[in-house]
Amino acid sequence: MACGHHPPVPCRYLRPKMSIADKWLLPDGVEDVLPPHARGLEQVRRRLLDLFHAWGYEYVIPPMVEFLESLLTGTGRDLDVKTLKVVDLLSGRMMGVRADITPQVARIDAHSLNQEGVVRLCYAGTIVQATQESMLDSRTPLSVGAELFGDSASHADIEIVSLMVEAMHSLKLPDLHIDLGDVSIFREFTAKLPLDDDQREQLFELVQAKAGGELASLGKQLGLNKQQLSQLCALPDLCGDANVLNEARQLFAGKSPSSSVMLESIDNLDFLARSLTSRFDNLKIYFDLSELRGYGYHTGIVFAAYSGSEGQVIAQGGRYDHVGQVFGRKGREATGFSINVRNLAACAGIEDESPARVCLGQVEPSMAADLWRQVQQLRAEGYVVLEGTGLADVQYHLVGEKGEFRLEPVSESIQARAATS
Repeated sequence: MACGHHPPVPCRYLRPKMSIADKWLLPDGVEDVLPPHARGLEQVRRRLLDLFHAWGYEYVIPPMVEFLESLLTGTGRDLDVKTLKVVDLLSGRMMGVRADITPQVARIDAHSLNQEGVVRLCYAGTIVQATQESMLDSRTPLSVGAELFGDSASHADIEIVSLMVEAMHSLKLPDLHIDLGDVSIFREFTAKLPLDDDQREQLFELVQAKAGGELASLGKQLGLNKQQLSQLCALPDLCGDANVLNEARQLFAGKSPSSSVMLESIDNLDFLARSLTSRFDNLKIYFDLSELRGYGYHTGIVFAAYSGSEGQVIAQGGRYDHVGQVFGRKGREATGFSINVRNLAACAGIEDESPARVCLGQVEPSMAADLWRQVQQLRAEGYVVLEGTGLADVQYHLVGEKGEFRLEPVSESIQARAATS
């Protein structure tokens, strides 16, 4: 007789019973993209990649997952908290699902390609973020972008920002305006102060929040002199039109090496803005010298694009020199941008490129042998041909009689009857 003792049940059999809703429920911030929106996203993706190709940018496809050491190297803490982490069952090492494609493209340039001179690369792919920026943001956005490596000159920044603007124009986005800043100003200002990493992080967060009163209080606690305190408290207010640059020049004027670096950065912003307005009519440019987006790895200019009255960023980027050093490429300069296609697809002004749809109508039996060749020809000409007889969203019938095929428009009355049948 069998013993009454049973071995423990494997934990995979102890899962709670799932309801029907549990089987189709997706995580917060993760969603399907359904017709016709999926086709709209694909049209935007194709248009952008075709534009990048016309500018000389070569397409690369980085992997969805990488070991954390390479995925997060040189990117700062911000990307670390956004990265979904998993264990590689083959090696036991930690891997990350990419939350940003830019570091992957930098690795490709520095290690996989390892070419001398200027390299232009572009990409398109879904990224996965462990957390949402806001409740309405997707955690799986479609990211399309371009990166320019090996050129530190101002004309490289002009090229990459111009490409971003041209990308927005190709999608006919309304009321485009660009924000320009430079993180090197804040970096240079804080570099001359006797701060540890935590204190520098505090200043960074308060400048980003434009919290002037708290900045003044913290600056006094840190023992900043009168001039340093005045400069620090004025930094969050350096935002607006081109007059802001003159204010910044007066604020940081001096003979010290750090003043020279900051003034050079301001002049570079001025040159970039003038170059853009000479290329693009009616382009609105807004300066924000306290904008420190991507501070973890950006080293120079930062920029973002907005459309209309929406406060949501639709494209952003900046210069991130020296990231390639961690992959063995010393002194490798880089600048680039990425576009959140989901954010801009809804407001893009491109026309629907969906081809006309055709379904089979009455075809004489004697013409059945030629029907397949006719269907192939219509598809080659760009029509969508349904081999069934359903009439939903169909513009034409393919009719065959008296030895000839023809397309007959489907009347609204026929479609109406079909929809109610």
